[in-house]
Amino acid sequence: MIKDNKNVTKHPSLREGLGRLSVGILGAAGYTGGELIRLLLNHPEAEIVFANSESNAGNLISDVHEGLVGETDLRFTDEMPFDQVDVVFFCFGHGKSEQFLKEHTIPANVKIIDLAQDFRIKGDHDYVYGLPEINKAEIQKAQHVANPGCFATCIQLGLLPAANLNLLKSDVSVNAITGSTGAGQKPGATTHFSWRNNNLSIYKPFQHQHIAEIRQSLAQVQGHLDVDIDFIPYRGDFARGIFCTEVIRTKAPADEVIQAYKDFYADAAFTHYSDKPIDLKQVVNTNKCLVHIDAFDNKLLVTSCIDNLLKGAVGQAVQNMNLMFGIDETAGLKLKASAF
Repeated sequence: MIKDNKNVTKHPSLREGLGRLSVGILGAAGYTGGELIRLLLNHPEAEIVFANSESNAGNLISDVHEGLVGETDLRFTDEMPFDQVDVVFFCFGHGKSEQFLKEHTIPANVKIIDLAQDFRIKGDHDYVYGLPEINKAEIQKAQHVANPGCFATCIQLGLLPAANLNLLKSDVSVNAITGSTGAGQKPGATTHFSWRNNNLSIYKPFQHQHIAEIRQSLAQVQGHLDVDIDFIPYRGDFARGIFCTEVIRTKAPADEVIQAYKDFYADAAFTHYSDKPIDLKQVVNTNKCLVHIDAFDNKLLVTSCIDNLLKGAVGQAVQNMNLMFGIDETAGLKLKASAF
């Protein structure tokens, strides 16, 4: 399903050996901003020009993102010199990107990667939905990319090969649990350690905001989607990662479906089918998604897992940046799972 475009043209500064990509970050003080800075500091083809945060302007980045002590002396700024960058990442909360663009002008030649949900659904805009496993060629040509949601990424990658086989003919039951970083850095009642520790809860059952983009991608691949995606999200008592189970009702031979999953992701840079059962620690601190299938009579149990801050957010955003500028898709993303 995934096709490489061998004729992608590199950005002029890279093609001519003149330097590295210049990057700007808006909303740089949150969890996603901190993870993005961490990745870009170690990216071989990119350089951070500015990391914007009005509330932290002048402060050392490493004073806020303390895991970066000793790695950078960059400071947050309240300035936004868009004329000095090739690409800007929006690390805003949902609903803020569209409003920001109404109030500010970004030069037409500057590419945008938006990590919020404002432009994920097709409409009166030119943003490409940034899921490389199905939209790689479009991302490579895009000026603007809407990065997928974390739950949406994990669930879609578990279901897309089945959609490609036209197997989604009855309602799909989905359960997924996410770490506390998925709720953002701003403290809240359900992110407080004393509440979250040794605890479990559901939220937004059947109504999660990512369902729309999940349906959009499944319909894109299958050609239609006439069933419900019954999604129950859980809050986990861990910091990062998403572990998802999906039940597909089908009489299709399991071995044929499994082979189809392997074929679908054969050329994927970061999504892999595993013959063995998977667990969360295999993907935490990586840009990987792992997928596994177990068969039970006329049902398939699909499990999928990702790191919500990486493949579910900034890792996938950097992957998209690489594709947009003709860089090796894995650049800056060769990360090791923190299995122990």
